[in-house]
Amino acid sequence: MTYVVTENCIACKYTDCVEVCPVDCFYEGENFLAIHPDECIDCGVCEPECPADAIRPDTEPDMAKWVEFNRKYAERWPVITLKKDPLPTAQEMDGKPGKMTLFSEAAGEGS
Repeated sequence: MTYVVTENCIACKYTDCVEVCPVDCFYEGENFLAIHPDECIDCGVCEPECPADAIRPDTEPDMAKWVEFNRKYAERWPVITLKKDPLPTAQEMDGKPGKMTLFSEAAGEGS
C-alpha cells in the first residue's frame, strides 16, 4: 500500500503533511504536492495532517490513476520537507470539484 495526493490538493497545496513524513517522499509542484509511491512507507501519518483531505490510501477505489500521477510528477519535481504557507486560493478552492483544469506541471521551489 501507498498514499497518494489527489485532486483536492490542486490550488490549495497545504504542506502540513511534509513535515511529518519520516522518509521525505513529498515533491512540490507549483500548485500541487505529489508523493512518490515507491518511497512511501505506508505509515499514514500524513493523511490526517492534510486540511484538504487530499491524501488517500491507494486501496480506495479508482486510486491507480493517482498512483501513476503522483509517480510521474514526483520524478520531475524537487523534494519538499518543510512546511510553507498554503496557496492564497487554498480556502476558496478547498473541496471544489473539477480542479484538474487548474493543475500546473511546473515545479515548485522545494525545501
